[in-house]
Amino acid sequence: MTPRLTQPAPGSPRPAGAPAVTPMAFVQAIVLAYDRRSLSPDQALALAQIAPSSLLNAASRITASQMERISGAAMQELDDEALGWFSRRLPWGSYGMLARASISAPSLGVALKRWCRHHGLIADDITLTLNVTGDMAMLSITEHRDLGALREFCLVSVLRNIHGLACWLIDSRIPLQGAQFPFAAPPHQSVYGVLFSGPTSFDTAPARIRFDTRYLALPLRRDERALQQMLQRALPLTVLQYRRDRLLVQRVRQALAAHPAQTHNADALAALLNVSPRTLHRQLREEGASLQALKDEVRQGRAIELLLRTGRPIKQVAEAAGFHNEKSFIRAFRGWTGESPAEFRRSGQPLT
Repeated sequence: MTPRLTQPAPGSPRPAGAPAVTPMAFVQAIVLAYDRRSLSPDQALALAQIAPSSLLNAASRITASQMERISGAAMQELDDEALGWFSRRLPWGSYGMLARASISAPSLGVALKRWCRHHGLIADDITLTLNVTGDMAMLSITEHRDLGALREFCLVSVLRNIHGLACWLIDSRIPLQGAQFPFAAPPHQSVYGVLFSGPTSFDTAPARIRFDTRYLALPLRRDERALQQMLQRALPLTVLQYRRDRLLVQRVRQALAAHPAQTHNADALAALLNVSPRTLHRQLREEGASLQALKDEVRQGRAIELLLRTGRPIKQVAEAAGFHNEKSFIRAFRGWTGESPAEFRRSGQPLT
């Protein structure tokens, strides 16, 4: 993808408050790509305000802005948007071409399948595959040659790129259920918690990210004009820019129904969904919903189903619907229906 590069003022400091989390190992990989082309990375390092001496400190970190600048400069100087990962260069504009081939798709699932297919046409060192198993979608990378010293940087970047693109296409965060990589945990493994939401495992093949399959059915919300703007500065394309999760209400309902004993309060539910309680409440408000209303909806539906279709005692129905005790359940149920659970069961009529 093609970022717009801006030249910082000489000696300008790192932006105040900018977190330095990107591992120096990724910068070292870019420098290696320069070495293989017998070119100097000095200009790119200077643009990103990375001191050459810091390359010797594997434990050091740089900011996302610094990573954007050195990556963009390297892509232009090497004329390779893959930064040396593959056996042949991906000339400037290659990823923009893939994005254009995907943006006319009717849904995210179709767009990602196009991206995977077309990526194989320009870089046959790896194959990207989208698979669906039940309620889980998986984007996987199959390696067809030894990627050598650039392997980690390549696999991480390719999965980050396609995940960021997917979020941009539907204008929504796509929380990951997990990520896995076929190499041993690196010394900087803690940064993977920032790069990929959800748990990350190592020494597990193939490289893969997993997310809720329902996102694949969402329509694209971008057009050619939006694409032109995005390609001007594509490298910061990460899920962190997306406050909205267009499936959050559905995900909350599903979690409340599937885990009634683990979702009694907002903290527990937020932990289950890999968001903060504050973020959970804010995003629900943005969707015109509230946690209490969703809990009532799910609990009521579960309770009615059990009362009408089973002979379970009221106490067991209360527990299955997510209530701590029978009294609170009876009080809530009377508020929903105007009847006690026992009266409702005797009437044998579901709500209309």
